[in-house]
Amino acid sequence: MKNYRIYQVDSFTRERFHGNPAGVVPDADGLTEEQMQRIARELNNSETAFIFKSDSKDYDVEVRFFTPTTEVPICGHATVAAHYVYALENNFDNRRVRQKTKAGILPVDIIKNDNDYSIVMTQGTPDVSEALGTEVRERIAEALGISCDDICKEYPVAISSTGHSKVMVPIYSNELLHGLKPNLQRLTEISADIGCNGYYVFTLNPDEDVLVHGRMFAPAIGIAEDPVTGNANGPLGAYLVHYNIMQNPSEDYFDFSIIQGEAIKRDGTMRVHVEKENGRPSLVQITGDAVAAFSAEITI
Repeated sequence: MKNYRIYQVDSFTRERFHGNPAGVVPDADGLTEEQMQRIARELNNSETAFIFKSDSKDYDVEVRFFTPTTEVPICGHATVAAHYVYALENNFDNRRVRQKTKAGILPVDIIKNDNDYSIVMTQGTPDVSEALGTEVRERIAEALGISCDDICKEYPVAISSTGHSKVMVPIYSNELLHGLKPNLQRLTEISADIGCNGYYVFTLNPDEDVLVHGRMFAPAIGIAEDPVTGNANGPLGAYLVHYNIMQNPSEDYFDFSIIQGEAIKRDGTMRVHVEKENGRPSLVQITGDAVAAFSAEITI
């Protein structure tokens, strides 16, 4: 039997009960895969992160991520939450941590400011697909309960990944975005056909300080709606650069801010940084704040 401390952390916000909640177990050594899955199911957050000590000089910690139903390779908001707790427990100053995940070994930068922390997550290699066909586009529109004409004609619907892929679905209207009531079973069926579990539906607002408003649905992995999603907005940055949307092609980087979760009253924000080589995305980083909502201890 061992005591384990469990944190509930709200990522991409400084306000409790906003942003995206994630569970964090900062000293998970000794837990079995079944126990981790049961803890994740009990907490019922979209993801729970489990931090393990390193047994290699190649990385500092290993982090595993579980939804209530399955393990996933990487998670943006749970990475922010995990390293926020890791920094708090160790009273870190600025430092870089190399985390081993099922998406590879990725650097995470801990930035200390005003006795609090921001977390910079470097994501995996950007990979953006060709535009999905008209049939899939129409099926997604139907599943979202909108017309195909509500999806931006100027931009493709495509799959983008920086370690965990999402379908990018640009639409015209914030009002429409916040009113979406998708058919989750239909989205799940499409996921099985296209091999991508998440749908990031977003608007572009070039006249505002915040460029992107978004919502993310991933019912195929047990997430009806995720409040604020690092592994949707990082891939969004790669998608925008890949398709030369809303950015200056002559610059070697693209920075923008997003807000997500407004429709479900769990709003949060993050900053996205995309570096470019030959006009293509080469490196993607997201930066987010966090706050610990509460912690508890269990014995297993």
